[in-house]
Amino acid sequence: MTEQDIYILAIESSCDDTAAAVLCNGKILSNIVATQEVHQQYGGVVPELASRAHQQNIVPVIHQAIKKANIDKKALSAIAFTRGPGLMGSLLVGTSFAKSLAMGLKIPLIEINHMQAHILAHFIEEEGFKKPEFPFLALTISGGHTQIVKVSDYFDMEVIGTTTDDAVGEAFDKSAKIMGLPYPGGPLIDKYAKEGNPKAFKFPKPKVPGLDFSFSGFKTAVLYFIQKQTKENPGFVEENLKDICASIQSTIIAILMDKLKLAVKETGIKQIAIGGGVSANSGIRNALKEAENKYGWTTFIPKFEYTTDNAAMIAIAGHYKFLKKDFSDFSITAQARYKF
Repeated sequence: MTEQDIYILAIESSCDDTAAAVLCNGKILSNIVATQEVHQQYGGVVPELASRAHQQNIVPVIHQAIKKANIDKKALSAIAFTRGPGLMGSLLVGTSFAKSLAMGLKIPLIEINHMQAHILAHFIEEEGFKKPEFPFLALTISGGHTQIVKVSDYFDMEVIGTTTDDAVGEAFDKSAKIMGLPYPGGPLIDKYAKEGNPKAFKFPKPKVPGLDFSFSGFKTAVLYFIQKQTKENPGFVEENLKDICASIQSTIIAILMDKLKLAVKETGIKQIAIGGGVSANSGIRNALKEAENKYGWTTFIPKFEYTTDNAAMIAIAGHYKFLKKDFSDFSITAQARYKF
């Protein structure tokens, strides 16, 4: 340890995962995540239960992150935390704890935008993973967001396309729920799609102008399709599960890729980076890899553990803010809606 070493403790509590990470000079020393299984029986995240679980998990998770990093908390240079966007009750737990700890240790506090952090996860020092060069396009896809972002610098980001209603992650999960699959259903659709025929069933692609997305009509189309088919044959879903999943997944991927191709055409930028929980989807990853050969793109896919909600991405964003001395006031509050 030297005086020049920058140690960032990061806290992430935007939804239903309590996470803490310690980063030193851009390299992750620990990245701990406590998931909340309580929501599975409800088929989705219950905000009140999420905030209570965060209160239970935050102390042991942070303790474990510092212990695994093998440092003393007095060595920390700053505390970075997710200010938003997210569930207000969940954000309040992480924000309050981060403020208290930073105040107690007399070190700077750094607020982080959760969506910016998903993009900056590409800059974590990780062996075997290349980093994008500015400018690049970022496709951030999760349960709550679907965005195409033009990234000109670490914190110079412009949203050039976004969803007008539902996010792509919700389209996956709701489609799975319609078929009777347990929550979270997105990963299960990906799993079954690998063995199905993507052209077995045809679903409509929403006609949305420009670079924006829409998934509400798609979800409705899936619902009506399943209702119609099961009325004629009650065993339809069970008999055709893999083909239905493959057809749903291929349509969603086509929607995403069509908009990405348009964004590349409009901006002239051929560097594409993905982030967010849905970027763990194998079909989307394969489509991006194919686009490298087909369209001459350079694509960047983060390490799997940095795709879903995690504190490592909050830490790297905090690192770059620390270098700029961009610190927060202790009067800062959480923001459920927090724009770039």
